[in-house]
Amino acid sequence: MVRPQPAARPVAPVARQASAPRPAAAKPGAGAPAKPGKFRGGWALAVQSWRVLMLDKELLIFPLLSGISCFLVLASFVAGVLVSGIAQREAAPSETLTWALVFAYYFANYFVIVFFNSALVACAMIRFRGGNPTVADGMRAAGARIVQITAWALLSATVGVILKMIEQRVAAVGRIVIALLGAAWTIATYFVVPVLVVEKLGPIDAFQRSVTIIKEAWGESLVSNVGIALATFLAAAALIIATAVFTAMLWMMTGSTAILVTGIAAIVVLLILWALVSSALSSIVLSALYLYASEQKVPEVFGGVGLEGAFAPK
Repeated sequence: MVRPQPAARPVAPVARQASAPRPAAAKPGAGAPAKPGKFRGGWALAVQSWRVLMLDKELLIFPLLSGISCFLVLASFVAGVLVSGIAQREAAPSETLTWALVFAYYFANYFVIVFFNSALVACAMIRFRGGNPTVADGMRAAGARIVQITAWALLSATVGVILKMIEQRVAAVGRIVIALLGAAWTIATYFVVPVLVVEKLGPIDAFQRSVTIIKEAWGESLVSNVGIALATFLAAAALIIATAVFTAMLWMMTGSTAILVTGIAAIVVLLILWALVSSALSSIVLSALYLYASEQKVPEVFGGVGLEGAFAPK
């Protein structure tokens, strides 16, 4: 079915070119732009990402589909193990079979997550360039990069299994080292999804490109992502606590089980919405950071909230 385009839907202005740095002034520190604090900058980015999300509310569909798909992957693996009788056998499955299943599970999950993240990033890039994205646009963009996404999922699953195998064979100190290696991998691959979407590189080249962006434009990009997570968490926590308190008060006054069940259901819905919104906002700001890092352009909606500072050379 062809999706009708709304007539009065606002379109964000095209990304603007970042201004060239000015010569240093005579007064010390006068040439450097003031940078907001970490939390304040993260909150500002979250607010601007929220504005983009309100222009394209359908972007929430991508993390929703990703979550549902990951659940289906888990359910299919559990069902497969139960139906095959592996869990009921007296002898434990061979180590080769166990790691093969772990690899297949990792691959399926990485593929699902990267596919829908790629679709969301593609829509965000369309919005930043002045377009009016739809869910179909994102799905088409992700589908056009299915080879790159599959290759990246294979590489990620391989790295994940290797780290897991080493973790199970080392002592406590070694596990700490493995955890640090995992964190380093996460940081190094921070820009992989927008690189896959925009530049259509293979897994190794995408990894190297992501590392290059991090090295050349290191700043508060990752801290901003943490700021977004903290901002959305505080907002969700306030709503959840208020709902819980209101439900508890009504239940104590009425003793109604229906009120209690409704309150619990409302809290579950808020938790799901928090996860969806947080995921969408993170992908939106990731797209904006990538656009600035790779093309020196700041989306108009992010003007004045510190993207230039997020990539100021250290």
